[in-house]
Amino acid sequence: MDIQFYKYQGTGNDFIIIDNRLKTVDLKEEQIRDLCDRRFGIGADGLMLLNPSAEHDFEMKYYNSDGREGSMCGNGGRCLVKFAYDMGIRKAEYVFNASDGMHEAEIDPDGTVSLKMKDVDNVEVLHGAFVMNTGSPHYVKQVGDVMTMDVVKRGHEIRYSDDYKKEGINVNFVQQEEEDLLYVRTYERGVEDETLSCGTGVTAAAIAFYHNENGYNNVRVKTRGGVLLVEYDKMDEHYENVWLTGPADRVFTGTIKL
Repeated sequence: MDIQFYKYQGTGNDFIIIDNRLKTVDLKEEQIRDLCDRRFGIGADGLMLLNPSAEHDFEMKYYNSDGREGSMCGNGGRCLVKFAYDMGIRKAEYVFNASDGMHEAEIDPDGTVSLKMKDVDNVEVLHGAFVMNTGSPHYVKQVGDVMTMDVVKRGHEIRYSDDYKKEGINVNFVQQEEEDLLYVRTYERGVEDETLSCGTGVTAAAIAFYHNENGYNNVRVKTRGGVLLVEYDKMDEHYENVWLTGPADRVFTGTIKL
């Protein structure tokens, strides 16, 4: 069976995308894992299906590179919106379904994609770190020099600690470079490695710094793959109107035999 695929990236977070609006693609866990393999497959942090939706513009189905269905992926959502546009679904505003519910999105004239994330109702402080769910669970830890961190080693230790090993958690190490500029490096569960960028992690880091009274509600976040913008409104301990903005680009397209 030949599969037409498209490769997109958002600040270095890269994804295989398949147009499944005709519901003809049904991938097994092993197949997804093989497709995402960077040496023997196409290579990606995750795989997404653009599925039809009776209620909205489309449905986002996301799988981690380990082949398992994943929770919400912010950069993935932005890339899928750009893919929908490239496939002819052209609108001023998008509404689509994902694993954590409904999302809105917009594409600026320069191609920048803005994605509305889920509200955040609970920020827990634990062992000097912040834990929250921004569509995916995140652990956010402030560090002095993020560039010297062994992100894979330390992230793996936290992700597989007694508190998190059952469900897993994404681990973010954050350094504040300027008043409104953070540098974030993320170890992602499901990838089990550091990725160049993580949209839900960037969002969590921006909220953590506001919660910690160190930051602002309009935050630039630098990752190894580029810069993203996070904006939100804070109402007591509730965060709403959370928007993640940044680039999303097609890398290449092709056909692969399963």
